[in-house]
Amino acid sequence: MPHDTPLIATIVVGLGLAFVLGTIAQRFRIPPLVGYLLAGVAVGPFTPGFVADQALAIELSELGIILLMFGVGLHFSLQDLLSVRNIAVPGAVVQIAAATLMGLGLAWLMGWGMSAGLVFGLALSVASTVVLLRALQERRLMETDRGRIAVGWLIVEDLAMVLVLVLFPAIASLQGGGDGKPAFEPLAAQLGLGLAGVVMLTIVKIVVFIGLMLVVGRRVIPWILHYIAHTGSRELFRLAVLAIALCVAFGATKLFDVSLALGAFFAGMMLRESPLSARAAQESLPLRDAFAVLFFVSVGMMFDPMSVVREPWPLLATLVIIMLGKSVAAFLIVVLFRHPVATALTISASLSQIGEFSFILAELGVASQILPREGRDLIMAGAILSIMLNPLMFAAATWLAPRLDARRDSPQATAAAVPEPIRTTDLADHTIVIGYGRVGALVGDALQQRQWPFLVAEVGESALAKLKQGGIETVTGNAAQPDILGATNPARARHLVIAIPEAFEAGQIVQQARAANPDIRIIARAHADAEVDHLKGLGADVVIMGEREIARGMIEELERRVPDAAQQDSRTLAVGAS
Repeated sequence: MPHDTPLIATIVVGLGLAFVLGTIAQRFRIPPLVGYLLAGVAVGPFTPGFVADQALAIELSELGIILLMFGVGLHFSLQDLLSVRNIAVPGAVVQIAAATLMGLGLAWLMGWGMSAGLVFGLALSVASTVVLLRALQERRLMETDRGRIAVGWLIVEDLAMVLVLVLFPAIASLQGGGDGKPAFEPLAAQLGLGLAGVVMLTIVKIVVFIGLMLVVGRRVIPWILHYIAHTGSRELFRLAVLAIALCVAFGATKLFDVSLALGAFFAGMMLRESPLSARAAQESLPLRDAFAVLFFVSVGMMFDPMSVVREPWPLLATLVIIMLGKSVAAFLIVVLFRHPVATALTISASLSQIGEFSFILAELGVASQILPREGRDLIMAGAILSIMLNPLMFAAATWLAPRLDARRDSPQATAAAVPEPIRTTDLADHTIVIGYGRVGALVGDALQQRQWPFLVAEVGESALAKLKQGGIETVTGNAAQPDILGATNPARARHLVIAIPEAFEAGQIVQQARAANPDIRIIARAHADAEVDHLKGLGADVVIMGEREIARGMIEELERRVPDAAQQDSRTLAVGAS
């Protein structure tokens, strides 16, 4: 039996080391993705010891990108996409142009040519899909207006990069190393089309793909999933979800020259038309998370730690463009479109990193002898450092939002204006409801009907607007954070209802609430026996699992029928005896 198994070794070592270093990072309250990146550095070619197969790691990480964008599409409707087009389209275009010009300027200062500067600037202009979506999901911003704008912005960037790859031969011709012929478009080459024809053909392909997904995909994809669901096989259903995501993404790339991520996003968005979309998202979640970790490992493998020593000033300038130049440009654009400062800061923080398309452009640039190897090293180093520092940008955005809001709302506000502290509720003997989704909304309606005092902790902007419209007291933020939970006054509360489905986050809330008030009655929800044990072990009084409640309702219905049957039998016996 052969023991030369680079695929297995890459997966085992990559995931194993990522788990260890991610756990250590979490222990020190550092985002786990930093541990994943360091795991990649440890198994990369620039550090001693075991070296994983870099090409395999990158291909495996592509699966994570496909599944991640598929999951985003499952929660993103066409209406959501169209609702942010007025800000996402011009915003992304202007931000790409601004970042490209800044990169071009830095390349000029380093003595590079025009085409090298364009490739370098374009590589610095586009954010990483995985990092952006992970950041939004961790902060529960996907369902907010800010999250929808960020995702729409990302989709426009993706489409723009597809066109950039088409225009790559023309960029090469600026260096004198190419003839401007559309070498990357075989069909256009066969038809003898010029550069304008190549661009038009690419746009037509994108339009045809989107039209096909809207007309055919919207009907066929949900129908397939419904058919498989009716077979009763969970294994086939899970396989159908993965097959749809991967096949549509791969087919979109091969037939229409769009990116894997964009194809997967539209597949998920079409599947959202089905009532089974929530189940599809749940089935794809484990693989999505595992392969997303491999993405960060593959990024870490590209980083040469010595590049920080060799080229400190160019690297610092590159980081400034990625993390400050792009962010300021995005902030100004969003504010000019009259969106709230908090939204502008969230978009700025989301885009203050680079990733997948940057690597593709860097490799193409070096392979075409347009971009010097120093440029690729700067792009790789800038990517990994910006990804590691991205959580700090979100922390800075959170700190800046109230201060800038104060300045914007009150021109007379002084430079020393500080954010208003989170106000603790005056309620006592009340019920705290964490989350106002489908479960939380039902609990809230019941509490309102009984006229019991309660408040809701929620992060979703649409849910908060609905609560405020109904006159219900709210606390805005993630209740797992001590200051947010403290504002709900758990020390004087009677009940705590945790209606969010995330068991780990719910566990943090249970621990904090029980420490603040040993007598508070805590009711939580779960989806598995392990989650029930986890939450009860942390101090929850009651943990309700949906499957158990369904079974209990069925048993109660059976018990209602048993006495009727027994009475009928007794009447039959009495008649026979007479």
